Amino acid sequence: MNVSGDEANSLEQAQRFLSGENFYSQHYFGFHKDIKNGLSGYVFRVWAPNAEQVWLVGDFNDWTDSLPMIKGNEGIWELFTQLPAEGDLYKYKIRQAGGRELFKIDPFAIAFEQRPGDAAVIHTIPEKRWKDGLWQGRKKRSDYFKRPMNIYEVHASSWRHHDDGTPYTFKSLEEELIPYVKELGYTHIEFMPLMEHPLGMSWGYQLIGYFALSSYYGTPEELQAFVESCHLNNIGVLIDWVPGHFCINDDTLPYYDGTPQFEYEDPDRAKNIRWGSLNFDLGKPQVQSFLISSALFWLEMYHLDGIRVDAVSSMLYRDYDEGPWTPNHEGGNRNFEGYYFLQKLNAVIKLAHPKAIMIAEESSSKTQITGLIETGALGFDYKWNMGWMNDTLRFYEMDPIVRKEHFDLLTFSFMYMMDENYILPLSHDEVVHGKKSLMHKMWGDRYKQFAQLRNLYVYMMTHPGKKLLFMGSEWGQFLEWKYDEGLEWRDLQDDMNAKMQCFTRTLNEFYKEHRALWELDNSYDTIEVIDADNSQETVLSFIRKGKTKKDFLLVVLNMTPVERQGFSIGVPYEGSYHEILNTEMKDFGGTWTKMNEDAAAEEQPFKQFDYQIRTTVPALGAIIIQPKDIKIRKKTR
Repeated sequence: MNVSGDEANSLEQAQRFLSGENFYSQHYFGFHKDIKNGLSGYVFRVWAPNAEQVWLVGDFNDWTDSLPMIKGNEGIWELFTQLPAEGDLYKYKIRQAGGRELFKIDPFAIAFEQRPGDAAVIHTIPEKRWKDGLWQGRKKRSDYFKRPMNIYEVHASSWRHHDDGTPYTFKSLEEELIPYVKELGYTHIEFMPLMEHPLGMSWGYQLIGYFALSSYYGTPEELQAFVESCHLNNIGVLIDWVPGHFCINDDTLPYYDGTPQFEYEDPDRAKNIRWGSLNFDLGKPQVQSFLISSALFWLEMYHLDGIRVDAVSSMLYRDYDEGPWTPNHEGGNRNFEGYYFLQKLNAVIKLAHPKAIMIAEESSSKTQITGLIETGALGFDYKWNMGWMNDTLRFYEMDPIVRKEHFDLLTFSFMYMMDENYILPLSHDEVVHGKKSLMHKMWGDRYKQFAQLRNLYVYMMTHPGKKLLFMGSEWGQFLEWKYDEGLEWRDLQDDMNAKMQCFTRTLNEFYKEHRALWELDNSYDTIEVIDADNSQETVLSFIRKGKTKKDFLLVVLNMTPVERQGFSIGVPYEGSYHEILNTEMKDFGGTWTKMNEDAAAEEQPFKQFDYQIRTTVPALGAIIIQPKDIKIRKKTR
């Protein structure tokens, strides 16, 4: 039998999808302009192997059964038609296995109508001529492990609202968010999921459209323009992505053809009780093609710089969820399908885009998340350090009078901080659901809360690891984040909030300017603890180091409301030392009008050091000191 070139290509695409190796399956499924027998129209394809019949329905045929699709040998339904036009809405009507009929979304749709509707939109994204070549070239030549990374986490529709209460779309975000992030000194923006979702209350983590920008946020072209503008302003863009589970709404992906198609066959594995969703069957080849295609689509269509994969633990462990679970063939809780899918995901993306930043939100310590796949790791570049975040916030919420009894919460991370490549997150999850804002978590009156918030940010910025802060936290918003309202921008009319924002801006620039805080970030060579045992005074001190011996910073954090005068700090070399940051300065909301004077090192042992300096550490404050005029002597045996 003779097969035309188009038919052969179509058959190859279908077979690669079925084998789990079609990583651009959106080029085959969904709708595409086509010419058949000299007639211009659209071809539609959908995977529904056990459906009894599928119809294409939409504005163009009054949502009737007039356009039945034809089922191919591989369980893929296809139809060519001239009826649709750009901007029309459409769905598939499916007679499922067993005879039930219902409307379903197109899993490969690239645009949807505004919610509460969920019909797909026939929208062709025009090919863009990108102008971010300089950014892309620098990215190829640089090593992001040895560069500063300070991420501003954003929920796109609640960063700011218009006066009439409507949220900003990406057109407005381009005009206002980018200058703001640039002014504040962040290196990257990370968006909570931007893909189509039916319920704003899910914050975007209950997806239906894995290839579609939510129409709530604007058009695909507007997002492209936003990312390009970010790159022209030297700002990277990351997004959250949810390959573990999906929205349970009946007219979306669940039991698409009437059988477990995208989800696991085992009902206990399919149900995600904790989040009220369904889990993808990550071992099914077609699902792998679908999800990896989605990840590559977002990276390439929007020139994104990386992806944060949400809820990795739920994909790694069969018993992560509530309710009954089935052990694997070895009798354990490892979800081998999820484990190997994540390795495959990272391998495919890194082969296509070696500089794409892959981040895992993962809360356990049983699996190596970052590092080479060949060593058994999952292949991610970074892991959110949830342990650091939980311990740190728990410590700062305590009354200082008992902090000395829990000093290990602040220092324990030094024991494992190089086990993975970490990002230190103070994220959206910590400022919602009654957890209180970061500002509100802090102990004491309002003045002390701001002092501790500045202290906390210095601790985060000087601790090894990349950084992430959720929007609004930069000025100490007191109210919890509300997903359906804009941030409390009126806070900045208050002098204390304005000064807190000034401090965050200063600290962000300080971080970028001092190589000791990032160029050896993933090596123990970057840090030397001065004193992590001073629980009685509850003062922590350590050194952050750059590549050269003279490039280092002394960091001292006072966790009590007691000013420490004449405080001793061990230093490695003789000479003088100069204070370059003090959280208690008046410009930042404190009371000090001038910094500590330079300190001369005394030849007096302090732990492993031959010298020490003395200075004053403000109550609930942090100071950073750098060498000014030091002598480095070679040690003699």
